[in-house]
Amino acid sequence: MKIPLPWRGVGEVGGVVSLAVANQVSEIIAKETGDKSVSFVYRNFYQPGDKIIITVPHENSYWVIRLEDSMSEALIYMSQPSYEFPIPFEADALAYNPKSFKGNLHLLSARAATKFEIDTYRNLALNPYDTRGNSACFPRAFANTETRGEAVFAARNTVDGISENRGHGGWPYQSWGINKNPDAELTVDFGRAIEANKIILHTRADFPHDNWWRQASFVFSDGSKMTVTMEKSSEPHVFVFAPKKILWVKVCELIKCETDPSEFPALSQIEVFGRNL
Repeated sequence: MKIPLPWRGVGEVGGVVSLAVANQVSEIIAKETGDKSVSFVYRNFYQPGDKIIITVPHENSYWVIRLEDSMSEALIYMSQPSYEFPIPFEADALAYNPKSFKGNLHLLSARAATKFEIDTYRNLALNPYDTRGNSACFPRAFANTETRGEAVFAARNTVDGISENRGHGGWPYQSWGINKNPDAELTVDFGRAIEANKIILHTRADFPHDNWWRQASFVFSDGSKMTVTMEKSSEPHVFVFAPKKILWVKVCELIKCETDPSEFPALSQIEVFGRNL
């Protein structure tokens, strides 16, 4: 007897899902729809101001999306029925693979997540399609400061799934830069309740250009706080703790090494492992 594979196929959330490309004045240029899943081939060059719009039949639902064929799929949580992803150009594009969003042939997809995917223990702080101002597609990352407001130092870089940390600047070295702010804080918002028990920080390690944090604190939405210590390293810093039911986690109280002459500590990636509730 064949054992069914629960991670294959489309999830049980029914209804029409659509992917569309709109221009800078929000006119729909092209659109594709499907029941539970949609595959969309866009045969054109993106123009400044263009955006991809994903619309799902139900808010507070889980979807597996790929908005660019040179980027990975992502299991995301839609708190609202629609999300707009602006196509990055010029300086904003430097935080993405140089092959991304180029040319006149693009394959996009979206499908309802399966129960197996939703329930699996995994990194819940992963969303390469997060953008500044995002309030619909979770997880999302935001901060109280970003170096010069540049895309290559934006908070969203810490949840894009790329942990390469031995350089700084454009892809694949995009990171969260704190603009020399000693009170810098970064928050990962999951948009719903999760249970987490492990955090991994990939601190940027472009030595000697970079400094490093010897201490940091995690503040959780349940009111608890955990202070951790780190060392100068390009290796991931792994912190395991008793499972917590949380909505968000904040990385704060960052203390850099006082004896290192560099002024530039930074975070390349944060991973938060756990399960959806």
